[in-house]
Amino acid sequence: MLRKHPRARLCGPDEALPQSGDVLLLREDYLYDPRVLRGLLDAQEVALQDPRDGSIVAARLAAESLAGTPRLDGPALDGLRRVRPDTVASGLQAQLRKFDPPWVTRITEGEREHLEKSLFNGAYKGVTDFITRGVWPVPARWVTTWCVRLGLSPNQVTAASYVLAILAGYWFWQGQYGAGLIAGWIMTFLDTVDGKLARVTVTSTRFGNIFDHALDLVHPPIWYVAWGMGLGAAWGFDTPLATVLWIIFAGYVAGRLCEGAFKFAAPFSLFLWRPFDSLNRLVTARRNPNLLILTLAWALGADDVGLLLVALWTVVSTLVLGARVLWALLLRWRGADLQPWLSQIDLRAEGHRPIVRLFAPRSGLSDA
Repeated sequence: MLRKHPRARLCGPDEALPQSGDVLLLREDYLYDPRVLRGLLDAQEVALQDPRDGSIVAARLAAESLAGTPRLDGPALDGLRRVRPDTVASGLQAQLRKFDPPWVTRITEGEREHLEKSLFNGAYKGVTDFITRGVWPVPARWVTTWCVRLGLSPNQVTAASYVLAILAGYWFWQGQYGAGLIAGWIMTFLDTVDGKLARVTVTSTRFGNIFDHALDLVHPPIWYVAWGMGLGAAWGFDTPLATVLWIIFAGYVAGRLCEGAFKFAAPFSLFLWRPFDSLNRLVTARRNPNLLILTLAWALGADDVGLLLVALWTVVSTLVLGARVLWALLLRWRGADLQPWLSQIDLRAEGHRPIVRLFAPRSGLSDA
């Protein structure tokens, strides 16, 4: 994990400590939240305590004070400021759109399975669509485990997603909606697996992130256009098919722009702002909810109705996003300091509330 930080140089087991500069000492029988590691690299003269028993599990200090011996006890640590995971690192994970307490926990053989499961669960976004939250986690963990055992990389899984996305679009264009939906759903599932595989194996890269997100951005509107082309003469509404496709395309782009525009109001995701926004993300017109609409319509033999419903839901969702962004920008202009709602609650006092339990689930690691 530390090897990915450009400012960190790892000392080998037989390598002497440097004579000057700063040293970060870590107990190797502990598991560290990546946010805690980043916090320790940014801190000065601190000793990290395990919140459970107060023992020192890491320290950032001057190399001169160690006298060449890496120890997490003794006079070298006496003058260091004591910190805990939640005081050295932020609880907000912007990329994963969630807020949970930073953690450290000891590794034992008896806890191994629990830790692996908790690490996998922690790789999930806190705020996302209901299919990703409620359907994919269990099978995704199985498949991620198989990928690790087979030695597959996240980019190889993403490449398979590209192939399936192209096949789904082709079959939609040909009017073979059943085959296209199967390919599409497998693709959306693998889109969950590649990110989890990258995080749990600590193999995420800038290229992999771009490789994955490029596919996520481009393929949904292409699928909808292909679905419309596959209808041909089966389109049975007065509104021209081309108009419906343009509405879907424009609504999709506008929705993405709304999410980007929110950054001018606050440095976090729109879907983290208020409980309403987090609930809205469960069903807003993105790929998985739209794909479910198309699947249900196909099962009922109403392929054209499915596309029309996607257009209507895209318009409604985009209008909601636009209204939320305008309201946020107005509040910002008035001097308000916007904060993500999960960062403003006390998990111990309010953890029983259904909305909190939904978006701030216990991971096991954050409890520790």
